[in-house]
Amino acid sequence: MSVPLPFSKRSQCAERDKARQDWIDERRREARIVVADVVHHSDHMLRMACKVLVQHGETPEEREDARILLVIVDAKAPGRDQRHRPEPEGRS
Repeated sequence: MSVPLPFSKRSQCAERDKARQDWIDERRREARIVVADVVHHSDHMLRMACKVLVQHGETPEEREDARILLVIVDAKAPGRDQRHRPEPEGRS
């Protein structure tokens, strides 16, 4: 049998959970702002925003749209072709 936690511990956990949820809500709001104004943000910032929405989006549609946008942003990254090609032989 486990010993019940004192009341103060439970309230601390509830406060921590609320603070964490508030933090996630704020990051999600910021991510939506970045995605909505994609022209004025760097690809790096857009990637971070998409990753937040993929993990913490409120609806399956929002998460899927963010995942698709992340694939598109990654596909247009400069140097992508060079990263995935093997080095030509005879070059050092």
